[in-house]
Amino acid sequence: MNNIVVAENLSRSFGRTEALKEASFAIGEKRCIALLGPNGAGKTTTLSILAGLLEPSSGNLKTSGELSGDRRQWMGFLPQQPAFFGWMTGRETVMTAGRLCGLSATEAARRSEELLEAAGLKDAAHRPVAGYSGGMKQRLGLAQAVIHRPRLLLLDEPVSALDPIGRRDVLEMLAVWKQEMTILLSTHVLHDAEQICDELILMNKGQVVMQGEMEQLRQAAGKPFLRVVAEESENASRWIAGLRDLPEALKVEEERNQCRIETDDMDALRDKVLRSALDQGVKLRTFEVGRKSLEIWFMEALRT
Repeated sequence: MNNIVVAENLSRSFGRTEALKEASFAIGEKRCIALLGPNGAGKTTTLSILAGLLEPSSGNLKTSGELSGDRRQWMGFLPQQPAFFGWMTGRETVMTAGRLCGLSATEAARRSEELLEAAGLKDAAHRPVAGYSGGMKQRLGLAQAVIHRPRLLLLDEPVSALDPIGRRDVLEMLAVWKQEMTILLSTHVLHDAEQICDELILMNKGQVVMQGEMEQLRQAAGKPFLRVVAEESENASRWIAGLRDLPEALKVEEERNQCRIETDDMDALRDKVLRSALDQGVKLRTFEVGRKSLEIWFMEALRT
């Protein structure tokens, strides 16, 4: 995988406060990467350095050769609280961004119409931005950030101001865009990271705690488990107790008529548990496969 940006030991201080402490990470091409961490972790500072709005106090930021020069040509950025000229219309706002990024007037107009429709702002494109709601401004900022088809799109909490429908629409837009560009988005909404991102950079107290593929992190978070709840009876209790003897059961947590079984071989375990329940006449109320959620893993990783 080709990296388009590599950060080496980035640090940034504001007076005596160290907002970023020797943070190192790599950003690959055509991926969606979550910059995840609690408030104060250094996410916004990191994005601001990548966008060129802040200089690091120390450390290096390297970009691939073809991405040298004016960052506006190959980078898009949406801050957490985007600012607009309230007297400009939505259409004028997006078109102006396109012209500033080097698009011709014709191309900026064409892309503006395309993106305003995709962002659900076509009917409001002629209205001054001052009359837009917070969610509308967030979607306008997204359209503005990608009008020039950037190679790298930086998003700081892009769905924080959106209602559930708007959040879903934006995530669907990002799923399409990541086929064409690299997206680095900061978030503390873990469900959004799981839903849209291929990779995760975990930050805490200004440091990068870890970076890895989302699926690899899920695997590392813990083994899959089978949760079984049976209808209460003496037979069910004996049956639950006997499940710990299955060779596929690595760890079993029992409580009366229910249990949670961790395993390395879910297919075999699932088949044996179902067959055993049928053979012994045990009626099951719950039978579900799960894995430790990213939220639990996130909290454990920050504690360690």
